[in-house]
Amino acid sequence: MPVLLAHGGGQTRRAWKRVTAELADAGFRAIAFDMRGHGDSDWSAAGAYDMRDFAADLVAIASKMERKPALVGASLGGLAGMIAEGDLAQGSFASLTLVDIAPRMEPDGVMRVLGFMEEHVDSGFASAQEAADVIARYMPHRRKRGAGEGLRHYLRQKQDGRFYWHWDPAFIRNIMAAKGSNPDHQQQEFNDLSRAAANLTLPLHLIRGASSDLVSEEAVSHLRQLAPHAEYTDIAGATHMVVGDSNDAFSAAILRFLNRHHSAGESRPGELRG
Repeated sequence: MPVLLAHGGGQTRRAWKRVTAELADAGFRAIAFDMRGHGDSDWSAAGAYDMRDFAADLVAIASKMERKPALVGASLGGLAGMIAEGDLAQGSFASLTLVDIAPRMEPDGVMRVLGFMEEHVDSGFASAQEAADVIARYMPHRRKRGAGEGLRHYLRQKQDGRFYWHWDPAFIRNIMAAKGSNPDHQQQEFNDLSRAAANLTLPLHLIRGASSDLVSEEAVSHLRQLAPHAEYTDIAGATHMVVGDSNDAFSAAILRFLNRHHSAGESRPGELRG
């Protein structure tokens, strides 16, 4: 049984490294990939980073697979998954797991994420250690880490000698421009996602970080009103970055859900670059 893993904005397929191993050990075929404009995937020359663009990519990937995959989407990946299955191409996936994301999002939490991504998009960092320090301030609840090899996968050193995030700056600029130019953007986004969520009939699972500042208990209730069959797991001690905060509890929750709804079949971890 294939499990397709779609990371959050600003992340790469490496965010799922431990999860893919645990899924494979349980007999699932785990497939992680870099979303457009991220990691090793190409940047869009046209700056096509609308949510429907990401959603269309998920549909295209699923259509090329021999067996309908279970989709696990964190943040951006989950939003794209809702649009893909609930709007663009219903029936593309065998199940959908949303990782700390729902149609209703707390504005302050959203702006904290976007502000972090936008802050150094143009200036970059003098060193990988400077980037590590910025991340530590953004996630003070985690043990501080140095500029190890893992962090370097998220940075690109340019000819000026400075280090920049791996993702296309147009990704965050387009989001901020849309919010700034359209005062109704947030309401429109909420309406679109709510409509898509209400169309979801496949097995659905929301995993929330209990300390999330982006998905509130009210947001959980709203999703379950739209999709009453949705299952729900609250991960104690985890923030919006559920996978990195509490990987073991997250993987256990994923496996319980998948094993209830799917047979594992073959065991083969994998990666895609798109």
